[in-house]
Amino acid sequence: MYKFAGFAGATGALGLRSGSVFAATAEDEPRKTLNIDELSLYSRAQLQHPAEHQEPERGQIEGSIAVLRELAQPSLSWCQGVYGAVKPRVTSAVQFGQNSYGYLKNPPAEFYPRAAVITFTGILGVFLGRGSKLKRVIYSTGLMTVATSLYYPQEAVSVTKRSGDRVYEWMLQAYVSMEKLVKNTPKDHAEQSSNEETKS
Repeated sequence: MYKFAGFAGATGALGLRSGSVFAATAEDEPRKTLNIDELSLYSRAQLQHPAEHQEPERGQIEGSIAVLRELAQPSLSWCQGVYGAVKPRVTSAVQFGQNSYGYLKNPPAEFYPRAAVITFTGILGVFLGRGSKLKRVIYSTGLMTVATSLYYPQEAVSVTKRSGDRVYEWMLQAYVSMEKLVKNTPKDHAEQSSNEETKS
């Protein structure tokens, strides 16, 4: 063991020993002195006045990529607009789902019996309106609305106020549009054209 360590130490020490190396030169060759400009990678003129950066000319691949970008730009901007319009709706839907899950996970004590009664009135409305599809929709919706308003009166009042305001606005818009249609009858157009002919 000690012999190996001594041998390894001796070879390591020999590797670290420095020595001089002499190169043979031919005395026939005259010595050349090198100028500083020859040693440097760039000449002094280039170092003092660096050339301005010039863009290389477009190659065929770069040109085709630029054309592809120009073609894709309208579609990308449309997609960004759609994403901007859809993202808030999706976020609100996700938030509504999380809130609903939290509510259903820890519901109030009377929630499930109330939901059962409201559902039963909807099914009863479907059976009572067996004659036509319109009756089914009207009866089931009406009975469910009545049952819901009995259990949640404050919410029913606020929904009624909001829906009443909207219905009133729609009725006003319908009245205004009907008034415009009645005023602009074909008789009026014929009378206006005959009046214009007599004036000229």
